[in-house]
Amino acid sequence: MAESQLWHEVDDYLTGRLLSDVPDDSLAAALRDSDAAGLPPIAVSPLQGKLLQLLAQVQGARHILEIGTLGGYSTIWLGRALPADGRLISLEHDPGHAEVAVRNIARAGLDRQVEVRVGAALDSLPELADENPPPFDLVFIDADKANNPRYVEWALRLTSTGSLIVLDNVVRGGRVADPDNTDPDVLGTRAALDLIGSHPRLSGTALQTVGAKDYDGFALARVLA
Repeated sequence: MAESQLWHEVDDYLTGRLLSDVPDDSLAAALRDSDAAGLPPIAVSPLQGKLLQLLAQVQGARHILEIGTLGGYSTIWLGRALPADGRLISLEHDPGHAEVAVRNIARAGLDRQVEVRVGAALDSLPELADENPPPFDLVFIDADKANNPRYVEWALRLTSTGSLIVLDNVVRGGRVADPDNTDPDVLGTRAALDLIGSHPRLSGTALQTVGAKDYDGFALARVLA
């Protein structure tokens, strides 16, 4: 059996054992409609989505920021962790992706708590900061990887002590550790990891993962002050 096939089979096993009670009609429909609309199949896996939800719940998150909406699959997982008066703002560059996401979020019954803002995140983030929102308890970064360090810097500006920053896709099939790889996504990811590792306001770690999304990983950072 190929190694990647085994990863997928174990993911299926774990999903069946741990997520069998998840009310997943809206989640399944979100993936189906995203695929029908031609969105790239790069949403988080169900197990990763549940991890995001648990992190938000452990945080007691009332305000969540997501950078990179895609079809809204991860948005739904995060939105379900919010209390009734919680709020999630998700930033999406592509208007077509955002249109699909808004429909998926509404079908999940989260349209009153979740707002999708369309435009380049590096344009939307200053506008968001000008609104002086309450500090975000959790920031999930899953957008264009070349800009990862700038997204982490903005996350720091929009959070406070104890907030959590999650940065997805940091291993990139192992390419992040290849010194000869100069792909912009790899360079951006390295710079973001360097920033997390050296910034006095952040305490972070990163984990490699295998499974339905093959070989990748994520970084997790807590804002210290």
